Formats: sequence, structure tokens, C-alpha cells
Amino acid sequence: MKWLSFEATGSVAYKEFLHILRDRRVLLLVLTLPPLFTLLFGHAFETSELTDVKSLLIDRDNTSRAQEFIEIISKNKTFQWRHGLPDTKNESDLLGEGVQAALIIPAGWNESLENGDPKPLLLYLDGSDINTADAVEGSVRQSLGDFQLKQRDRMIETLPEEVFELGKQLPVQIRKRFVSMMEMWRVDRKQLYNPKSRVIDFVVPGIIGLILQLLTVTLMACTIARERESGTLYQLMVTSLRRQEIVIGKMLPYLVVSILLVLVIMLVSSWHFGVVFYQLPALAVVCLLFLLCSLGLGLLISALSRTQTQAIQFSVFFLLPVFVLSGAFAPLGQLPKAIQYISELFPLTHFCRAFRLVNMYHATARFYSLDLLVLLVGALITFLGAAFLLKRIEQ
Repeated sequence: MKWLSFEATGSVAYKEFLHILRDRRVLLLVLTLPPLFTLLFGHAFETSELTDVKSLLIDRDNTSRAQEFIEIISKNKTFQWRHGLPDTKNESDLLGEGVQAALIIPAGWNESLENGDPKPLLLYLDGSDINTADAVEGSVRQSLGDFQLKQRDRMIETLPEEVFELGKQLPVQIRKRFVSMMEMWRVDRKQLYNPKSRVIDFVVPGIIGLILQLLTVTLMACTIARERESGTLYQLMVTSLRRQEIVIGKMLPYLVVSILLVLVIMLVSSWHFGVVFYQLPALAVVCLLFLLCSLGLGLLISALSRTQTQAIQFSVFFLLPVFVLSGAFAPLGQLPKAIQYISELFPLTHFCRAFRLVNMYHATARFYSLDLLVLLVGALITFLGAAFLLKRIEQ
């Protein structure tokens, strides 16, 4: 007795293909959402450089030295400055001023620099977005450091000749140490795996997984529920079709469509965002196992649901935590340990990790084989679970 009839499975798959083609709403979603979402999410994460942050600058010192610093920080692309009057009283009301930061140059700042006891600049930051606040503070410190180096060089140039004559009398080693202390010490940075610091390269697996799970799980979840709701499921069950033939036949059309979606998303990412994909055979294996696992989840949800409405509700409840806790758009290492353990239950977590190991790290299979195994086991469990639930329906 054959375990699987290709003719019977093909008939179920053909019927499901016809349903996809006839349902214009589903067809419209499948054709338009993947490239649209790829562009939307891609542009959201295309650059890691913070630019044009609305900021308020108030100069209460009103000296030529303060103006020099303003000229330097005005060239910093992080900020979009709006200059406030010196007598502004509500500079800390960032919301009222319509800005995310306010930088105040205090009165007497120039004099304090001359006296060797510099007054600190006052910086108000909108802390609702911690990442933005940290980046803005870093940019202010960078501009202040550039200004400080410029002032140091000017001070050295104006030192009396006697100072240099005394300096020449110092031992060579002491002079070298003195010069070294006056210069900014450096760190030679060599960034690996993402040398251009492009966030889009990091989040591409998340974009692919997000779109695929949003479509495949939701659409697949409605298949058996739709048959049950219309009364045709029981007609299928009393035919000579085996449960595994029904399950695989229902899955095959969505697998083919999903593979096409992966190709569309990768083409858009490559053409519009310049993302380069490496080791395509390995990426194909990663994507295939993830698709099987996602389709299996959708099929399992469909078998559990009595109506299409229930299927969609279950899909939403599953997908919402996945997008946040899977590491699709932020490293999992930033999450608490307990949450990291929970995230390992989601297929998208293993897909993103394996995809990045292949495409960004150019890693060999031994580094991501465990993730592939989890996806494979997840696919088998969900398909077997769906077939078991169908058996209960048959009984």
C-alpha cells in the first residue's frame, strides 16, 4: 500500500491553486504586498546614520569663540538646528518647542575656557527614544571634541618662543610622551561581516521572514477552516484521499507561491537597496525549511480552527510576539535571558540567525546546522499535528 499517491496529492493541489487564482483578494495580496512591504521596511532600516534631528540652539555667551563652535556643530548632519533667542525661558520644553534636543551655550563660556575652568554646555534630550538620545549626545560630543582640538592647536601656535626653547632642553623620550599626551589617541577600527555598517543588510532576513509569515501563516490558516466552514471538508474526508495527501496537497500551492515571493523580495532588495546575496544554494535550503515550518504552522492553526475568523485570530496571536521577540530587527542579545529562551521557540528566530550566518558571515554549515534541524523538526511536528487533527475530524 502506497504511503502517498502523487496523482491524488496533485488533484488536491490543483484544486487549491484554482481557489487562489479565483480569489482576487488573496491574489491581490500575494502580488502586491511582498514588493510593497520590502520597499517600506527596507527604507525604514536603510541607513544607520541619524540625520536631520530637529534641535534648538541657544547662544547666551555671544562671543566669537562661541560662534566658532556653532559653525562647527552646524555642519554636523545629525542636526537640523533652529536658533533660539538668548532670553528664551522654556528651552527645556522640548515638546512645546517641537524639537528632540536643545543645546545651550551658557553665558561666560568663553571666559571660563580662558580661565581653564570650562563651563559645561547644557544639553536637553528627548529620552522617549533612548537610541536617538544617545546618538544625539554622541554627535554633540564629537563636534565639541573637534572644536577643542582646534582650540588646542591655536593655543600651541601662540605660545611664546621661550616655551619652545625650554621644551627643546627636555630629553627626547619626555618630549615624545608630551606630544603623545597632546594628541588624541586612536583606535584602528576594522569592522567585519558588515563593513559598510548597513542596517538594511542586517534586517533583510527579518523583512523576508516577516512578509512570508504574515502571508503564509495567515493564508494557510484559512485553508482547512474554509473547507470546514463551507462543508466541503467532510466531502474530502470521505473520499479515498489519505490525510497526508490532503495535507501535502493543501500545502503545495502555497509553497510554490511562497518560493516566488522569496525571489521577488530578494530581487527588490538587490535591485533597490543593493543587498548582495551569497551562497545561494545554502540560502535556498534555509528559506525552504522556514517555508515548510511556516506553512505547517498555518496548517496546524487551520486544523484547530472551526471558522476562518478563528484561524485569522489565532494567526495574529501567534505572529505578534514573533515579530518582536525573534531578533528580526534587533539583536536578541539585548533581550533578558528568559525572553531569549522563549524566542528560541519561534521559527523566525532560527531563520534570521541561519540566514545571517550564511549571507553576512559566510559561515559553513556547522555554524547553522542546529537552526536548520529545529526548522525541519518544526515542519515535521506541525504537519503530523495537522494530519492527526484531520484524523479526529474523520472519526
